[in-house]
Amino acid sequence: MFRVSNIVIGILNFFTLILSIASLGGSVWFHFQGETECQRVLQNPLLVLGVFLFVVSLLGLFGSWCRVTVLMWLYLFVMFFFILGLICFTVFAIVITNKGVGKAISERGFKEYRLGDYSHWLQKYVVNEGNWVEIQSCLVDAKVCRSLGNGGVHQKASDFYLTHLSPTQSGCCKPPTYCGFEFKNATYWTVPKSGPAVPDTDCTTWSNDQSKLCYDCKSCKGGVLANIKNEWRSLTILNVCIILFLIIVYTTGCCAYRNNREDNKYNRYKGHP
Repeated sequence: MFRVSNIVIGILNFFTLILSIASLGGSVWFHFQGETECQRVLQNPLLVLGVFLFVVSLLGLFGSWCRVTVLMWLYLFVMFFFILGLICFTVFAIVITNKGVGKAISERGFKEYRLGDYSHWLQKYVVNEGNWVEIQSCLVDAKVCRSLGNGGVHQKASDFYLTHLSPTQSGCCKPPTYCGFEFKNATYWTVPKSGPAVPDTDCTTWSNDQSKLCYDCKSCKGGVLANIKNEWRSLTILNVCIILFLIIVYTTGCCAYRNNREDNKYNRYKGHP
């Protein structure tokens, strides 16, 4: 008799198999069609995810529908450690994104961000010199600052100061407020004759070259980390939902594994009257 738990596990893994093929296809597409380094960054993660889902899906399919107990055991073994790893990653993400908040600026519609406010792990492994070149390339490719220029050269400073900016736009597309630069338009600022208001490296790093702006500033790295923090907090909520779903799948898989063992015992009993 074909058990309900086996059918459920088989159906779930059938859809997971389709998802794995789509992930592998996306990896191949980025390998041959990716025009920028930023796009090609997705190639390897999609490849790893696709291979993992493909293997696990086959284990689940053959283990549940073909009643292969060993494959079902391997499926549950992999699922257990995957759930455990996802739990550890979720806790880790909460811990490392616990620090860091934007600083509200008086009479400004945006906040500003400082690199030193974020966890040392994020600073060391996310926005280090080795990774920053690729991140900067992605920011340029995504044109995160171009939309700020829609107001044109005639945009008033008072209007700009009330504009809501994303953390990345605030940190990368304009000089920090404390530099005291004079507004010309959203992405063009001039240095007062007396020089920057404070001797900070971000003030000297700023460039009106639209391909440079403040992409090399610490404030830009702080804005990127603020954006990552917000995304990881949202990802944490999603992870909790996924973990609960996987626990249900794992429990159903345990039932399917038990069914396989019982059916195998029954078949052996029938074969030896």
